[in-house]
Amino acid sequence: MAAELDFSPPEIPEPTFMENVLRYGLFFGAIFQLICVLAIILPVPKSHKTDSDSFEPKNSETVKKPKAAAPQISKKPKKESKKKR
Repeated sequence: MAAELDFSPPEIPEPTFMENVLRYGLFFGAIFQLICVLAIILPVPKSHKTDSDSFEPKNSETVKKPKAAAPQISKKPKKESKKKR
């Protein structure tokens, strides 16, 4: 009865190139997601500069002025369709 049992390891084929790409791509995606979640949970403190320049208002050239609401000219006239009988 002992001769009937086969304890040799099963034959596993070598992974193909696409299987390797898929495997490592999934690992890379999981690591990227963990880094993103950790970036949200553990924010990096910003360095605060005490320069008085940062508190002054911006030049008039860089400040965008709010534009008046432009009338919508892009309205297309409705097409008249003939009635089908």
